[in-house]
Amino acid sequence: MAQFQNATVVKEANVYFNGNVTSRTVLLEDGSKVTLGIMLPGTYEFGTDTKEVMEILSGDLKVLLPDAKDWTHIQGQGTFSVPAQRTFKLEVRSVTDYCCSYQ
Repeated sequence: MAQFQNATVVKEANVYFNGNVTSRTVLLEDGSKVTLGIMLPGTYEFGTDTKEVMEILSGDLKVLLPDAKDWTHIQGQGTFSVPAQRTFKLEVRSVTDYCCSYQ
């Protein structure tokens, strides 16, 4: 989906890792939530409260998913899912644009 219809954007930014990862929360008409953000180059570890689906819109990064032994490389566009209550690692190689859905 290239755009969201009938959505509310929370003005306050979500800022992580000293500003190297930022996002804005978008509340959708059906009650679901997504975040739209940018990640600058660096290495990050995130934890999930709920299942997350990360859609990479553009960028170059590697992701180490829970229980995985090997990193997955995403260059350009791609998608990955992380179960609830888990951690995952990212090695961001270039500015990366993303959309995260919470399920």
